[in-house]
Formats: sequence, structure tokens, C-alpha cells
Amino acid sequence: MFSYVKALQYSQLPINISRTWISITRPLTSTSNNDIPNFDMENPFEKEKPKCILCKYDITPDYKNVKLLSQFQSPYTGRIYGKHITGLCTEKQRQVEWEISKAQRAGIMASYLKEPCFIKDPKLFDSENPIRPHRFE
Repeated sequence: MFSYVKALQYSQLPINISRTWISITRPLTSTSNNDIPNFDMENPFEKEKPKCILCKYDITPDYKNVKLLSQFQSPYTGRIYGKHITGLCTEKQRQVEWEISKAQRAGIMASYLKEPCFIKDPKLFDSENPIRPHRFE
């Protein structure tokens, strides 16, 4: 093996010697340029980032839209659901909370109980099964 390595040292090619293998590295030729990967290509295995439901449909919460805002409020206690339950992004969650408090101060929306006419509305999320884990768990 050593005689083979010595013979390779006198050749014009660079040698890479490791403990288990010997390889000869040849300089790149113009024919091997086609094998270079394209780094500008998008990753085909990348998953889409999940968007919150308000960003997905480009909805801006407004204090006058009580029917939408009541879906983010508990029907029993009147508390506003957290973003780990609603699945909203931070910006939209902050807007929803601000608009709910604005509607409550204006007297349009109840603060402790949900309006009875809004109880049977379709649910945007399941309050019993949070989308993300709670921040204190």
C-alpha cells in the first residue's frame, strides 16, 4: 500500500489519504459543470406556514362586527380566548382583544355573558382542544 501511495505522490493529481481509503481528486472539467446543484430553486419539501384564519381571508376585526368578535369570547364567563386556543397570530389576537374591549366600552357587546343570539353560531375553533400548547404547561 505504501508503494502505491508513493507512486501517487509523483503524479500531478492531489491525494486525499484517510485511515480507511485513498482517493484521487481530479480537477473539475467543463463537462462536470452540469452536475452542480441549483441553489436558487425553491425547496419542494418545505411545508406551507400555517396562517391564522383572519390573515388567511384578510379580515380586519372591527368593534361594530359583534358577531365575529363574540366567537373569540367564552359563552359562559365572557373571557377572551387566548391565542393558543384561537390559533390567531400575535398581531390579530391583539387587534381582536382591543376591538372586544372597545365594543364592550361602547355598550354594543356584553362583558360577562355571550349574547344568546350568537351562541349557536358556527365555531371557528374548538375551545376544548387548543391548537398550540398553553404557555404555562
